[in-house]
Amino acid sequence: MKSRADHSTYSLKPEGKSMHGRIVGELGGAIVGGEFKPGDKLPAEAELLERYAVSRPVLREAVRVLVAKGLVVSRQRAGAIVRPRNEWHLLDPDVLYWLIQAKPQREFVQTLLEVRRIFEPAAAALAARAATEPQLKSIEQAFEGMAAATTTEELLEPDLAFHRRIAEATGNDLLAYIGNMLSLALRESIILSSQLPNTHALSLPRHKAILTALQNRDPLGARQATLVQLEETSDDLSTILASNGSVNLA
Repeated sequence: MKSRADHSTYSLKPEGKSMHGRIVGELGGAIVGGEFKPGDKLPAEAELLERYAVSRPVLREAVRVLVAKGLVVSRQRAGAIVRPRNEWHLLDPDVLYWLIQAKPQREFVQTLLEVRRIFEPAAAALAARAATEPQLKSIEQAFEGMAAATTTEELLEPDLAFHRRIAEATGNDLLAYIGNMLSLALRESIILSSQLPNTHALSLPRHKAILTALQNRDPLGARQATLVQLEETSDDLSTILASNGSVNLA
């Protein structure tokens, strides 16, 4: 099974990647994890050059990556300063990975469910109106992949595809982008909920109800079926967290 680390550019172990990647991963994780607060300066360039034993161009390129991710602003003479949290590019796969790693698991689950309750019902309702026939077929194929799965590993990709393709079927490029960027966080939710022994059997009818509403061009039905799915998912995740405490998914 792929873990969180498989879906982040800078999340691999330091021994297996470039120094540039190591610098980005360590500094990015430290910022998102709260070691550096908004308004704080990163260590001085001379200190970082000594710590990582790299050339100045390599270090500056790493800082440029952090700038591009919205985590820091680089100012001449002042150095790299951590930006306010609301300016971070939280849907960037690496930033999202660092956020997942930094948050307590229960808090992460709650954050994700809040986003899903806002995003997915509205996306499903819009897709019920806007989806093309090929798009509906692709959603159906993803569901068939879920139905054929016999393990969590086999279930994961078609389940992710089901939700991603609904976002794509809205015909709204921005919604499709958001749906795609949420895949990393959704992956964690699916892996966690799959710890319940009967979750696959229970989730199939819920997804089938969403698919049927989409095929019937029923926006209200698609919205309601999605809300039901999310409430059942919330119950599943609450049960797992209550029984297992904090679970390491990495």
